[in-house]
Amino acid sequence: MTSDDVGVDVDDVRAAALAIHGQVVRTTAAPSRVLSSLTGSEVVLKYETQQFTGSYKERGALTRLLQLTDEERLRGVVAASAGNHAQGVAHHATRLGIKSTIVMPLGTPFVKVARTQALGATVELTGRNLDEAMVRALEIATGGAVFVHPFDDPHVIAGQGTVGLELVDDALDLDALLVPVGGGGLLAGVATAFRGCGQKTEIIGVQSQRYPGMWLALRDDSTAVPGGATLAEGIAVSHPGLLTRQLARRLVDDVVLVTEESLEDAVNAIIEVERIVVEGAGAAGVAALLADPARYRGRRVGIILTGSNIDQRVLAEVILRGLTRSGRTSTLRVLLDDSPGRLASLLTVVADQRANLLDVTHHRSSGETPAREVLVSLSVETLDFAHLEQLVAALTTAGARLR
Repeated sequence: MTSDDVGVDVDDVRAAALAIHGQVVRTTAAPSRVLSSLTGSEVVLKYETQQFTGSYKERGALTRLLQLTDEERLRGVVAASAGNHAQGVAHHATRLGIKSTIVMPLGTPFVKVARTQALGATVELTGRNLDEAMVRALEIATGGAVFVHPFDDPHVIAGQGTVGLELVDDALDLDALLVPVGGGGLLAGVATAFRGCGQKTEIIGVQSQRYPGMWLALRDDSTAVPGGATLAEGIAVSHPGLLTRQLARRLVDDVVLVTEESLEDAVNAIIEVERIVVEGAGAAGVAALLADPARYRGRRVGIILTGSNIDQRVLAEVILRGLTRSGRTSTLRVLLDDSPGRLASLLTVVADQRANLLDVTHHRSSGETPAREVLVSLSVETLDFAHLEQLVAALTTAGARLR
Protein backbone atom coordinates (compact mmCIF):
# COMPACT_ATOMS: atom_id res chain seq x y z
CA MET A 1 0.00 0.00 0.00
CA THR A 2 0.97 3.61 -0.44
CA SER A 3 2.94 5.52 2.16
CA ASP A 4 0.46 8.39 1.81
CA ASP A 5 -0.71 9.69 5.18
CA VAL A 6 -4.24 8.50 4.51
CA GLY A 7 -3.18 5.00 3.52
CA VAL A 8 -4.67 4.49 0.04
CA ASP A 9 -4.59 6.31 -3.29
CA VAL A 10 -5.90 5.89 -6.82
CA ASP A 11 -2.99 3.62 -7.82
CA ASP A 12 -4.09 1.19 -5.11
CA VAL A 13 -7.61 1.26 -6.54
CA ARG A 14 -6.25 0.59 -10.03
CA ALA A 15 -4.19 -2.31 -8.67
CA ALA A 16 -7.29 -3.72 -6.99
CA ALA A 17 -9.22 -3.46 -10.25
CA LEU A 18 -6.53 -5.50 -12.04
CA ALA A 19 -6.41 -8.08 -9.23
CA ILE A 20 -10.17 -8.75 -9.15
CA HIS A 21 -10.80 -8.42 -12.90
CA GLY A 22 -12.88 -11.34 -14.14
CA GLN A 23 -13.72 -12.47 -10.61
CA VAL A 24 -16.43 -9.89 -9.90
CA VAL A 25 -19.01 -8.33 -12.22
CA ARG A 26 -18.22 -5.09 -14.02
CA THR A 27 -21.65 -3.66 -13.25
CA THR A 28 -23.91 -1.53 -15.42
CA ALA A 29 -24.39 2.22 -15.03
CA ALA A 30 -27.53 3.37 -16.85
CA PRO A 31 -29.87 6.37 -16.89
CA SER A 32 -33.23 6.20 -15.11
CA ARG A 33 -35.77 8.07 -17.20
CA VAL A 34 -38.56 7.95 -14.63
CA LEU A 35 -36.43 9.10 -11.67
CA SER A 36 -35.02 11.84 -13.89
CA SER A 37 -38.51 13.00 -14.81
CA LEU A 38 -39.72 12.88 -11.20
CA THR A 39 -36.82 14.91 -9.81
CA GLY A 40 -35.82 17.23 -12.64
CA SER A 41 -32.29 15.88 -12.67
CA GLU A 42 -30.49 13.47 -14.99
CA VAL A 43 -30.19 10.33 -12.88
CA VAL A 44 -27.69 7.55 -13.57
CA LEU A 45 -27.90 4.35 -11.50
CA LYS A 46 -24.92 2.06 -10.82
CA TYR A 47 -26.27 -1.47 -10.35
CA GLU A 48 -24.06 -3.20 -7.78
CA THR A 49 -27.08 -5.47 -7.32
CA GLN A 50 -25.72 -7.38 -10.34
CA GLN A 51 -22.87 -8.92 -8.31
CA PHE A 52 -23.13 -12.65 -7.63
CA THR A 53 -23.75 -12.03 -3.92
CA GLY A 54 -26.03 -9.07 -4.68
CA SER A 55 -23.69 -6.42 -3.28
CA TYR A 56 -20.55 -4.37 -4.00
CA LYS A 57 -19.00 -5.77 -0.81
CA GLU A 58 -17.38 -8.69 -2.56
CA ARG A 59 -15.00 -6.28 -4.35
CA GLY A 60 -13.27 -5.28 -1.12
CA ALA A 61 -13.49 -8.75 0.40
CA LEU A 62 -11.79 -10.35 -2.60
CA THR A 63 -9.11 -7.66 -2.77
CA ARG A 64 -8.20 -8.35 0.86
CA LEU A 65 -8.27 -12.15 0.46
CA LEU A 66 -5.90 -11.94 -2.49
CA GLN A 67 -3.31 -10.33 -0.17
CA LEU A 68 -3.15 -13.37 2.12
CA THR A 69 0.06 -15.35 2.23
CA ASP A 70 -0.04 -19.13 1.81
CA GLU A 71 0.42 -19.52 5.57
CA GLU A 72 -2.47 -17.12 6.29
CA ARG A 73 -4.72 -19.00 3.86
CA LEU A 74 -4.15 -22.17 5.84
CA ARG A 75 -5.19 -20.37 9.04
CA GLY A 76 -8.47 -19.20 7.52
CA VAL A 77 -10.28 -15.90 7.91
CA VAL A 78 -12.90 -14.41 10.20
CA ALA A 79 -15.18 -11.42 9.61
CA ALA A 80 -18.04 -9.59 11.30
CA SER A 81 -20.95 -8.46 9.17
CA ALA A 82 -24.70 -7.88 9.05
CA GLY A 83 -24.81 -9.66 5.71
CA ASN A 84 -23.21 -8.30 2.57
CA HIS A 85 -19.57 -8.33 3.69
CA ALA A 86 -20.28 -11.76 5.14
CA GLN A 87 -21.45 -13.09 1.79
CA GLY A 88 -18.58 -11.48 -0.07
CA VAL A 89 -15.98 -13.02 2.25
CA ALA A 90 -17.73 -16.41 2.33
CA HIS A 91 -18.14 -16.63 -1.45
CA HIS A 92 -14.60 -15.72 -2.41
CA ALA A 93 -12.96 -17.53 0.51
CA THR A 94 -14.72 -20.75 -0.47
CA ARG A 95 -13.84 -20.18 -4.13
CA LEU A 96 -10.17 -19.72 -3.18
CA GLY A 97 -10.13 -22.73 -0.85
CA ILE A 98 -9.94 -20.68 2.36
CA LYS A 99 -11.92 -21.56 5.48
CA SER A 100 -14.12 -18.68 6.70
CA THR A 101 -16.00 -17.90 9.90
CA ILE A 102 -18.51 -15.06 9.96
CA VAL A 103 -19.88 -13.46 13.13
CA MET A 104 -23.28 -11.86 12.55
CA PRO A 105 -25.47 -9.84 14.98
CA LEU A 106 -28.41 -11.70 16.47
CA GLY A 107 -30.92 -9.58 14.56
CA THR A 108 -29.47 -10.31 11.13
CA PRO A 109 -32.24 -11.21 8.62
CA PHE A 110 -32.53 -14.98 8.27
CA VAL A 111 -32.10 -14.79 4.51
CA LYS A 112 -28.61 -13.30 4.94
CA VAL A 113 -27.63 -15.92 7.52
CA ALA A 114 -28.82 -18.75 5.26
CA ARG A 115 -27.07 -17.38 2.19
CA THR A 116 -23.80 -16.89 4.06
CA GLN A 117 -23.91 -20.50 5.25
CA ALA A 118 -24.80 -21.69 1.75
CA LEU A 119 -21.70 -19.90 0.45
CA GLY A 120 -19.52 -22.11 2.65
CA ALA A 121 -18.92 -20.08 5.82
CA THR A 122 -19.34 -21.12 9.42
CA VAL A 123 -21.75 -18.58 10.94
CA GLU A 124 -21.86 -17.55 14.58
CA LEU A 125 -24.70 -15.28 15.75
CA THR A 126 -23.49 -13.00 18.54
CA GLY A 127 -24.23 -9.50 19.79
CA ARG A 128 -27.03 -6.98 19.46
CA ASN A 129 -25.27 -5.04 16.70
CA LEU A 130 -22.26 -5.01 14.40
CA ASP A 131 -20.00 -3.48 17.06
CA GLU A 132 -20.63 -6.40 19.44
CA ALA A 133 -20.22 -8.91 16.62
CA MET A 134 -16.90 -7.27 15.78
CA VAL A 135 -15.65 -7.82 19.32
CA ARG A 136 -16.38 -11.53 19.03
CA ALA A 137 -14.73 -11.76 15.60
CA LEU A 138 -11.57 -10.19 16.98
CA GLU A 139 -11.60 -12.76 19.81
CA ILE A 140 -11.73 -15.55 17.23
CA ALA A 141 -8.85 -13.90 15.36
CA THR A 142 -6.62 -14.24 18.43
CA GLY A 143 -6.84 -17.99 17.85
CA GLY A 144 -5.07 -17.68 14.50
CA ALA A 145 -7.66 -16.73 11.87
CA VAL A 146 -6.98 -13.57 9.84
CA PHE A 147 -9.50 -10.82 10.53
CA VAL A 148 -11.03 -9.27 7.39
CA HIS A 149 -12.37 -5.87 8.37
CA PRO A 150 -15.62 -4.83 6.66
CA PHE A 151 -14.44 -1.29 5.92
CA ASP A 152 -11.41 0.07 7.79
CA ASP A 153 -8.69 -1.72 5.81
CA PRO A 154 -6.71 -0.14 2.94
CA HIS A 155 -7.11 -3.20 0.69
CA VAL A 156 -10.86 -3.34 1.35
CA ILE A 157 -11.17 0.40 0.64
CA ALA A 158 -9.20 0.03 -2.58
CA GLY A 159 -11.43 -2.85 -3.65
CA GLN A 160 -14.60 -0.88 -2.98
CA GLY A 161 -13.06 2.03 -4.86
CA THR A 162 -13.22 0.00 -8.07
CA VAL A 163 -16.93 0.94 -8.21
CA GLY A 164 -15.82 4.55 -8.59
CA LEU A 165 -13.13 3.67 -11.11
CA GLU A 166 -15.74 2.04 -13.34
CA LEU A 167 -17.93 5.15 -13.10
CA VAL A 168 -14.98 7.32 -14.11
CA ASP A 169 -14.10 5.00 -17.01
CA ASP A 170 -17.73 5.25 -18.21
CA ALA A 171 -17.09 8.99 -18.77
CA LEU A 172 -20.47 9.92 -17.29
CA ASP A 173 -19.46 13.50 -16.43
CA LEU A 174 -21.42 13.45 -13.16
CA ASP A 175 -22.17 16.66 -11.29
CA ALA A 176 -22.95 14.78 -8.07
CA LEU A 177 -22.62 11.23 -6.77
CA LEU A 178 -24.73 9.81 -3.92
CA VAL A 179 -23.04 7.01 -1.99
CA PRO A 180 -24.58 5.02 0.92
CA VAL A 181 -22.25 5.07 3.92
CA GLY A 182 -21.99 3.09 7.13
CA GLY A 183 -18.39 2.42 8.13
CA GLY A 184 -17.20 4.39 5.11
CA GLY A 185 -15.30 1.86 2.99
CA LEU A 186 -17.27 2.47 -0.19
CA LEU A 187 -17.44 6.23 0.28
CA ALA A 188 -13.69 6.48 0.96
CA GLY A 189 -12.77 4.18 -1.93
CA VAL A 190 -15.03 5.86 -4.48
CA ALA A 191 -13.86 9.32 -3.41
CA THR A 192 -10.24 8.18 -3.71
CA ALA A 193 -10.87 6.95 -7.26
CA PHE A 194 -12.72 10.10 -8.34
CA ARG A 195 -10.26 12.59 -6.88
CA GLY A 196 -7.26 10.59 -8.05
CA CYS A 197 -8.66 10.71 -11.59
CA GLY A 198 -9.17 14.47 -11.39
CA GLN A 199 -12.99 14.36 -11.13
CA LYS A 200 -14.65 17.48 -9.68
CA THR A 201 -17.93 15.64 -8.99
CA GLU A 202 -19.64 16.58 -5.71
CA ILE A 203 -19.42 13.41 -3.63
CA ILE A 204 -22.15 13.03 -1.03
CA GLY A 205 -22.44 10.23 1.50
CA VAL A 206 -25.91 9.15 2.64
CA GLN A 207 -26.65 7.72 6.08
CA SER A 208 -29.69 6.66 8.08
CA GLN A 209 -30.69 9.23 10.71
CA ARG A 210 -30.45 6.44 13.27
CA TYR A 211 -26.79 5.71 12.46
CA PRO A 212 -25.20 9.07 11.55
CA GLY A 213 -21.66 8.02 12.53
CA MET A 214 -19.83 9.55 9.55
CA TRP A 215 -22.08 12.62 9.56
CA LEU A 216 -21.10 13.25 13.18
CA ALA A 217 -17.43 12.44 12.60
CA LEU A 218 -17.06 14.96 9.78
CA ARG A 219 -18.49 17.61 12.10
CA ASP A 220 -16.26 16.60 15.02
CA ASP A 221 -19.45 15.93 16.96
CA SER A 222 -19.14 13.43 19.81
CA THR A 223 -22.90 13.01 20.25
CA ALA A 224 -23.82 9.36 20.70
CA VAL A 225 -25.39 7.61 17.71
CA PRO A 226 -29.11 7.02 18.43
CA GLY A 227 -29.09 3.49 17.01
CA GLY A 228 -32.09 1.20 17.01
CA ALA A 229 -33.85 -0.83 14.34
CA THR A 230 -33.40 0.42 10.78
CA LEU A 231 -34.39 -0.74 7.33
CA ALA A 232 -30.82 0.08 6.29
CA GLU A 233 -29.13 -2.50 8.52
CA GLY A 234 -26.29 -2.78 5.98
CA ILE A 235 -25.11 0.71 6.96
CA ALA A 236 -26.10 0.53 10.63
CA VAL A 237 -22.60 1.26 11.94
CA SER A 238 -22.16 3.30 15.12
CA HIS A 239 -18.59 4.40 14.43
CA PRO A 240 -16.92 4.85 11.03
CA GLY A 241 -13.37 3.61 10.56
CA LEU A 242 -10.35 5.73 11.42
CA LEU A 243 -8.92 5.39 7.92
CA THR A 244 -12.25 5.89 6.18
CA ARG A 245 -12.88 8.96 8.32
CA GLN A 246 -9.55 10.51 7.31
CA LEU A 247 -10.23 9.88 3.63
CA ALA A 248 -13.77 11.24 3.86
CA ARG A 249 -12.62 14.44 5.56
CA ARG A 250 -10.11 15.03 2.83
CA LEU A 251 -12.08 13.95 -0.26
CA VAL A 252 -15.84 14.00 0.40
CA ASP A 253 -17.99 17.11 0.02
CA ASP A 254 -20.90 16.27 2.29
CA VAL A 255 -22.82 13.60 4.18
CA VAL A 256 -26.62 13.80 4.43
CA LEU A 257 -29.12 11.91 6.58
CA VAL A 258 -32.34 10.19 5.51
CA THR A 259 -35.34 9.04 7.53
CA GLU A 260 -36.71 5.52 7.80
CA GLU A 261 -39.82 6.61 5.90
CA SER A 262 -37.70 7.96 3.04
CA LEU A 263 -35.75 4.70 2.89
CA GLU A 264 -39.00 2.74 2.62
CA ASP A 265 -40.27 5.10 -0.08
CA ALA A 266 -37.02 4.68 -2.00
CA VAL A 267 -37.18 0.86 -1.90
CA ASN A 268 -40.73 1.03 -3.24
CA ALA A 269 -39.82 3.61 -5.88
CA ILE A 270 -36.98 1.46 -7.22
CA ILE A 271 -39.25 -1.57 -7.40
CA GLU A 272 -41.86 0.39 -9.35
CA VAL A 273 -39.49 2.39 -11.56
CA GLU A 274 -36.62 -0.02 -12.21
CA ARG A 275 -38.40 -3.34 -11.57
CA ILE A 276 -35.59 -4.53 -9.28
CA VAL A 277 -35.37 -5.22 -5.55
CA VAL A 278 -32.93 -3.15 -3.50
CA GLU A 279 -32.30 -3.41 0.24
CA GLY A 280 -32.70 -0.42 2.55
CA ALA A 281 -29.01 0.49 2.58
CA GLY A 282 -28.83 0.05 -1.18
CA ALA A 283 -31.69 2.52 -1.66
CA ALA A 284 -30.18 5.26 0.53
CA GLY A 285 -28.96 7.33 -2.42
CA VAL A 286 -32.38 7.33 -4.05
CA ALA A 287 -33.90 8.24 -0.66
CA ALA A 288 -31.65 11.31 -0.49
CA LEU A 289 -32.58 12.34 -4.03
CA LEU A 290 -36.34 12.00 -3.46
CA ALA A 291 -36.15 13.76 -0.08
CA ASP A 292 -34.39 16.85 -1.49
CA PRO A 293 -34.88 17.01 -5.28
CA ALA A 294 -34.27 20.76 -5.40
CA ARG A 295 -30.61 20.26 -4.47
CA TYR A 296 -30.02 18.13 -7.56
CA ARG A 297 -32.41 19.69 -10.07
CA GLY A 298 -30.81 20.35 -13.45
CA ARG A 299 -27.72 18.30 -12.55
CA ARG A 300 -26.42 14.90 -13.65
CA VAL A 301 -26.55 12.72 -10.56
CA GLY A 302 -25.02 9.28 -10.09
CA ILE A 303 -26.46 6.93 -7.47
CA ILE A 304 -24.87 3.65 -6.40
CA LEU A 305 -27.45 0.93 -5.69
CA THR A 306 -25.22 -0.98 -3.33
CA GLY A 307 -27.14 -4.18 -2.62
CA SER A 308 -30.27 -6.25 -3.11
CA ASN A 309 -30.25 -8.53 -0.05
CA ILE A 310 -33.45 -7.76 1.82
CA ASP A 311 -35.46 -10.17 3.93
CA GLN A 312 -38.63 -11.15 2.06
CA ARG A 313 -40.86 -10.61 5.07
CA VAL A 314 -39.43 -7.11 5.57
CA LEU A 315 -39.84 -6.39 1.86
CA ALA A 316 -43.49 -7.45 1.96
CA GLU A 317 -44.09 -5.13 4.92
CA VAL A 318 -42.35 -2.23 3.20
CA ILE A 319 -44.43 -2.70 0.05
CA LEU A 320 -47.71 -2.82 2.02
CA ARG A 321 -46.76 0.27 4.04
CA GLY A 322 -45.85 2.06 0.83
CA LEU A 323 -49.23 1.27 -0.69
CA THR A 324 -50.94 2.74 2.37
CA ARG A 325 -48.80 5.89 2.46
CA SER A 326 -49.43 6.54 -1.23
CA GLY A 327 -53.21 6.28 -0.79
CA ARG A 328 -53.45 3.08 -2.81
CA THR A 329 -54.69 0.79 -0.04
CA SER A 330 -56.76 1.87 2.95
CA THR A 331 -59.08 0.53 5.60
CA LEU A 332 -62.25 2.55 6.17
CA ARG A 333 -64.39 2.02 9.28
CA VAL A 334 -68.01 2.90 8.57
CA LEU A 335 -71.06 3.03 10.86
CA LEU A 336 -74.35 1.92 9.24
CA ASP A 337 -77.97 1.50 10.30
CA ASP A 338 -78.63 -2.20 10.93
CA SER A 339 -81.28 -2.63 8.27
CA PRO A 340 -81.68 -5.03 5.31
CA GLY A 341 -79.80 -4.02 2.16
CA ARG A 342 -77.71 -1.34 3.88
CA LEU A 343 -74.40 -3.17 3.41
CA ALA A 344 -75.26 -3.92 -0.22
CA SER A 345 -75.90 -0.23 -0.90
CA LEU A 346 -72.57 0.66 0.71
CA LEU A 347 -70.69 -1.79 -1.51
CA THR A 348 -72.52 -0.43 -4.55
CA VAL A 349 -71.04 3.01 -3.79
CA VAL A 350 -67.57 1.46 -3.67
CA ALA A 351 -68.16 -0.20 -7.04
CA ASP A 352 -69.60 2.97 -8.59
CA GLN A 353 -66.45 4.87 -7.59
CA ARG A 354 -64.35 2.20 -9.30
CA ALA A 355 -62.48 1.35 -6.10
CA ASN A 356 -61.35 -2.24 -5.68
CA LEU A 357 -62.75 -4.00 -2.62
CA LEU A 358 -60.03 -6.11 -0.97
CA ASP A 359 -61.86 -7.21 2.17
CA VAL A 360 -65.02 -6.45 4.15
CA THR A 361 -65.79 -7.25 7.79
CA HIS A 362 -69.26 -6.77 9.36
CA HIS A 363 -69.24 -6.17 13.16
CA ARG A 364 -72.82 -6.35 14.47
CA SER A 365 -71.92 -7.10 18.10
CA SER A 366 -69.04 -4.65 18.41
CA GLY A 367 -68.90 -2.83 21.73
CA GLU A 368 -67.99 0.31 19.77
CA THR A 369 -71.47 0.62 18.22
CA PRO A 370 -74.92 1.46 19.62
CA ALA A 371 -77.78 -0.98 19.31
CA ARG A 372 -79.31 -1.23 15.81
CA GLU A 373 -76.06 -0.04 14.20
CA VAL A 374 -73.20 -2.04 12.72
CA LEU A 375 -69.53 -1.28 12.17
CA VAL A 376 -68.18 -2.23 8.74
CA SER A 377 -64.46 -2.34 7.94
CA LEU A 378 -63.72 -1.90 4.25
CA SER A 379 -60.24 -2.60 2.89
CA VAL A 380 -60.06 -0.87 -0.48
CA GLU A 381 -57.59 -0.22 -3.26
CA THR A 382 -57.62 3.18 -4.97
CA LEU A 383 -55.46 4.93 -7.56
CA ASP A 384 -54.11 7.57 -5.17
CA PHE A 385 -55.16 9.93 -2.36
CA ALA A 386 -57.39 11.96 -4.69
CA HIS A 387 -59.31 8.82 -5.64
CA LEU A 388 -59.54 7.81 -1.96
CA GLU A 389 -60.96 11.24 -1.04
CA GLN A 390 -63.46 10.90 -3.88
CA LEU A 391 -64.59 7.55 -2.47
CA VAL A 392 -64.90 8.93 1.07
CA ALA A 393 -66.99 11.85 -0.20
CA ALA A 394 -69.30 9.48 -2.08
CA LEU A 395 -69.76 7.26 0.97
CA THR A 396 -70.54 10.27 3.14
CA THR A 397 -73.08 11.55 0.60
CA ALA A 398 -74.74 8.11 0.69
CA GLY A 399 -75.23 8.43 4.45
CA ALA A 400 -72.25 6.42 5.71
CA ARG A 401 -70.60 7.72 8.85
CA LEU A 402 -66.82 7.18 8.77
CA ARG A 403 -64.91 6.55 11.91
